[in-house]
Amino acid sequence: MSNFFKNLFGNQVDLKGIYERGAIILDVRSPEEYRTGHIKGSVNIPLDLLKTKIPDLQKKNRPVITCCRSGARSGMAKTLIASVGLEVYNGGSWDNLEKKIQ
Repeated sequence: MSNFFKNLFGNQVDLKGIYERGAIILDVRSPEEYRTGHIKGSVNIPLDLLKTKIPDLQKKNRPVITCCRSGARSGMAKTLIASVGLEVYNGGSWDNLEKKIQ
């Protein structure tokens, strides 16, 4: 039965622990959205520019936690970043992620 719930709800990831290990918080919203509020210390790379910035993330050699407004763009960003072999997690919406890592 527990596999049923894992498949339904996904595994719970300790985002706070990953953040405390030095993860990069990557906000993939537009610069305008980012200016309206964001996680202190996060990096803003809009989703449409992310592909060109992946080499910069690879050089940092740190886990990445993606976020956006609702979790949709951050999910796309996670897929893109994972395709190059980086450790990456979808943090969902930036304001919910902020609460999880405090």
